[in-house]
Amino acid sequence: MSEVSPLTPRIGKVASRELALNGITGYEDLLERTPDQLLAIHGVGPKAVRILAEELAARGQSFAATR
Repeated sequence: MSEVSPLTPRIGKVASRELALNGITGYEDLLERTPDQLLAIHGVGPKAVRILAEELAARGQSFAATR
C-alpha cells in the first residue's frame, strides 16, 4: 500500500473537510474523480478544483477523464 499524500491546505478548510467527508483525503483519490464530480460536492468550488489540478499536474497526474 502506498503512502497517502494529504491534500494541500491551499484549498481551504471547508473544501478539505467536505472532500474528506466524501472519501477524498489524498491526491490518489482525485485520480478517480472528474472536476465536475468535485464541483458537485457542497463547499468545493472552482478555485479549489483549479488548485488541485495544479497540484496534480506538478505530480505528473490529472483528474479522471470526463465520461
